[in-house]
Amino acid sequence: MKTPIQHDTRKDNIAFLKTVPLFALLNDSELAILVADFLSYDYIKDDILFWQGDISSDLYLLRQGKVRIYKMSPGGRETSINIFSTGDIFGEFAAIDRQPRSATALAISRCVVWRMDGDVFVKNLRHMPDLALALNRLLIGKLRWTAEFAETVAQYDAAGRLLHILLLYNEQYGEALEEGKNYRLELGLNQDDLASLVGARREWVNRLLQNWQRQGWMEYKAGKIIIHDLARMKQERDRRLDGDLGDLLDQQLDE
Repeated sequence: MKTPIQHDTRKDNIAFLKTVPLFALLNDSELAILVADFLSYDYIKDDILFWQGDISSDLYLLRQGKVRIYKMSPGGRETSINIFSTGDIFGEFAAIDRQPRSATALAISRCVVWRMDGDVFVKNLRHMPDLALALNRLLIGKLRWTAEFAETVAQYDAAGRLLHILLLYNEQYGEALEEGKNYRLELGLNQDDLASLVGARREWVNRLLQNWQRQGWMEYKAGKIIIHDLARMKQERDRRLDGDLGDLLDQQLDE
């Protein structure tokens, strides 16, 4: 059982909430209520925040760190759904509909996570119209992301899907070393995790990463991705539309 901790002052906490889109429309009085309703918890890498199937309803806000959301099939295979980082909200589905958790949340770095009881969150939604409006926008944004990812799965081969998801996360979390060209992306994901993001086999992902590193436009090491040529990476992704280029590599791996 995790014990709540206190890191920042009330003023700092309100300032942080102002940077989170879900709370950006609220006034200081409303933000002060929310700060009092959140409890802060520390997690270390590989801690589970909640399990798929859990009966719990807390809303989660990442104050620091990264969390991977994944689903487990009846056969025990993981499929990664998304990566969340500082300022991201997750767990809101169970807070609203009180259904069991639809996925598992795993800390992939040291994390500071704010949690709000689901009943308290719903009470705040009823009393804060701007919060309810912002939640609708958040949910619509996640639906749009899901639709875009479904389109990606349909249009790209697995290599294209991997490039697409890495480029997407680079836009969100990448550190520019040379703007427009060279970036560092630290997701803390191993090759099994990357494979589960795009529905591919680990050995297939390993071969792709090695091939791309030999070509000199990106490299992967211990969960860290260095993009040496962003334009070349985008070109390679676009070249793989409709999945045609993945067939040959699949055949080679099966031989």
